[in-house]
Amino acid sequence: MDFSSANTGLWSAIIQLGIIAATILGANVLRRKLPFVRKTLMPTAVLAGFVLLLLRNANLLDINAMFLEMITYHGIAIGFIALSLRVPQIETGGTTDRLTAPKSGALIISTYVVQGMMGLLVTLLLSYTIMPNMFQAAGILLPMGFGQGPGQANNVGGMYEALGFLGGRSFGLSVAASGYLCACIVGVIYLNWLVSKDKVKMHQYEEVEELVTIEKFQDQNEIPIAESIDRFSVQFALVLIVYLLTYLAIHGLSSLVGAVAPGLSSTLDPLLWGFNFIVGALMAILVRVVISGLRKSRMMTRQYQNNYLLSRISGLAFDVMIVAGIASIDITDLSGLWIPFILLSIAGGLGTFFWVKWICKKLYPSYFYEGMISMYGMLTGTISSGVLLLREIDPDFETPAANNLLTGSSFAIVMGAPMLLLIGLAPVSTRMTFITLGLLVVYLIPLLLFIFRVKAKR
Repeated sequence: MDFSSANTGLWSAIIQLGIIAATILGANVLRRKLPFVRKTLMPTAVLAGFVLLLLRNANLLDINAMFLEMITYHGIAIGFIALSLRVPQIETGGTTDRLTAPKSGALIISTYVVQGMMGLLVTLLLSYTIMPNMFQAAGILLPMGFGQGPGQANNVGGMYEALGFLGGRSFGLSVAASGYLCACIVGVIYLNWLVSKDKVKMHQYEEVEELVTIEKFQDQNEIPIAESIDRFSVQFALVLIVYLLTYLAIHGLSSLVGAVAPGLSSTLDPLLWGFNFIVGALMAILVRVVISGLRKSRMMTRQYQNNYLLSRISGLAFDVMIVAGIASIDITDLSGLWIPFILLSIAGGLGTFFWVKWICKKLYPSYFYEGMISMYGMLTGTISSGVLLLREIDPDFETPAANNLLTGSSFAIVMGAPMLLLIGLAPVSTRMTFITLGLLVVYLIPLLLFIFRVKAKR
């Protein structure tokens, strides 16, 4: 075997991963050393993605677009699997209303629904006016990009591209990138406006190193550190085993549907493989339940999951996924799509702002500004951008706003299941696109009734 640089197959992945790593570290230096960059509150991974995108499109760096797409696709699945494998912890704090968490989930999904409605209205309007060749279902990429981030925008955009939407993947990723800009720009402008009106106080905080105690790093009955296999290796092995099970499950289900209902296979296959991270999360929960059952029956005496290390694996996966997703945008694919891209970005930025503001005023009356700014940051970017905005006015997380992001996201996974079917339904035909729009309106009604009408029992 040739081990020299001539063997591109041997060295290509290492070189490109090294470029991504160097970009992340470089972006971290920029964020720490340049005050104006730090004040934008843009997460390091997002900044690194834009830097790599600029260098790549200026032909200053040669990095394979297919490799970036692969990293984006697998990164979101690995991240969610690692999160889902964690052992649930008993909450000691919480909110006074036990319905706050599910209502936060309903808020998240209602925002996805409204984003989808706005997106479809924009693309349908364009298709019947100045852009008759517009892919009408493209508007559904607005909640995927703003609400779900680059991983999901990449998956659904790629699925729509296979169905005839030229440049669909880059369009979805571009919408996700504009969502980050909305989170940072609109969020910061709103925070400064609140400060100028004496509605909130901006706090200065230092980003300090996280203190990792023995209690945080190790639970009772975990495998010891001084073991014949490294504890991190065990965590990584668990994640990869679950991902292998995910592949086998999707492959088996896809083959079964193809054999039983060949006509349905063409619609269901892209959904199954495009939403691999959801199947992965479900498989991880199943594995976690099995391990818990084995421990309760005393067939297994030790806890093999380590929550701290699993969180680090998910953090790494999401950071690399965000960098690769933004950097893989092909600007040339957006030729002819700039008008819908700009309109969707404006609609998403402003529409999400006013929608979240309206609901949070009713849902979080005692900490409205903290709840609103954190939710807006998450529903246009990611949970990290929501936390970054929140820390400007609640640095010690004294309000339940940060906790609502986590607990609400958990309930949103279940509540958002119908959205998956609508995503597959929308591009089937023009009639189905209109039906999808109508179903989104219908789906919004019970979500709003739950948020505003359902009260917690005493």
